[in-house]
Amino acid sequence: MAQQQNSLPAKLINGGIAGIVGVTCVFPIDLAKTRLQNQRPGQQVYKSMMDCLVKTVRSEGFFGMYRGAAVNLTLVTPEKAIKLAANDFFRQHLSKNGKGLTVFKEMLAGCGAGMCQVIVTTPMEMLKIQLQDAGRLAAQHQKPIMMSTTKLVATNTVLSRSFNSCTVSSAPRAVSATQIAKELLHKHGIQGLYRGLGATLIRDVPFSIVYFPLFANLNRLGKPSPGETSPFYWAFMSGCVAGSTAAVAVNPCDVVKTRLQSLNKGSSEETYSGVVDCVSKIMRKEGPSAFLKGAGCRALVIAPLFGIAQVMYFAGVGEYILDNTPLNLLSV
Repeated sequence: MAQQQNSLPAKLINGGIAGIVGVTCVFPIDLAKTRLQNQRPGQQVYKSMMDCLVKTVRSEGFFGMYRGAAVNLTLVTPEKAIKLAANDFFRQHLSKNGKGLTVFKEMLAGCGAGMCQVIVTTPMEMLKIQLQDAGRLAAQHQKPIMMSTTKLVATNTVLSRSFNSCTVSSAPRAVSATQIAKELLHKHGIQGLYRGLGATLIRDVPFSIVYFPLFANLNRLGKPSPGETSPFYWAFMSGCVAGSTAAVAVNPCDVVKTRLQSLNKGSSEETYSGVVDCVSKIMRKEGPSAFLKGAGCRALVIAPLFGIAQVMYFAGVGEYILDNTPLNLLSV
């Protein structure tokens, strides 16, 4: 691999391909994370990540593990592209005369990238969570009926209640991300898709502040000399380590975001009016350990996702595509 100044179209292609490949590989673990984070004490349907995946396959089939993947695959390309390109943009503008950045400036660049990506991340997560959590709600609704003999369908009467109502759906029906988006837009306008924006910001901004400087410094250790780049396997490992570290560090924020963006609730599951209300209720009713729910799953999701992203980004896949297809007009 040769280090080069990537054009913006190349950055977008690299980020998009990396996002699609990474999400396809790790989405089942992300589904388990969402369902584990939404469980309340005394209402556990799943005991662990593996138990969640096994029960999901038994009750919903293999593709049940990919519930909500379509919306993620559709929006992960702009989301990853914005994140990686924005960080690179801020790093270039914060550097002076080509000199290396201080850790503080690297953190500022990461902060800027995190703030930019929520434009896409918030509605993507909003729709994905409704679809991912539908199986858990259906399983909870069917207890104590045996789950292995029935194909679960999404229990999503998303907007049959207001955001802060405690009404629980009693009649499951199949639903798609498009239907959810249309109902949200019709009833609440664009702000319906951006429910949980504050929680997404307090998750993604600290994540980027931790991830990008950590990755840059770990990756720098693998360079044979200052003028060369690290080998692809080192970029992959650096992305994995930095991603999993940042993911666990901000997991409490991810739990809060997941709870706030879950429109449907199971029986006796409380609703939240905002970030502060959510944090206080979780702390009071479930204790500090609740903020670490799904931390292992999240680390397993983020590690390969960002490892793959960095390999694609630094291998110059986007440059190759632009140089060998009619898309090269975009780089002019």
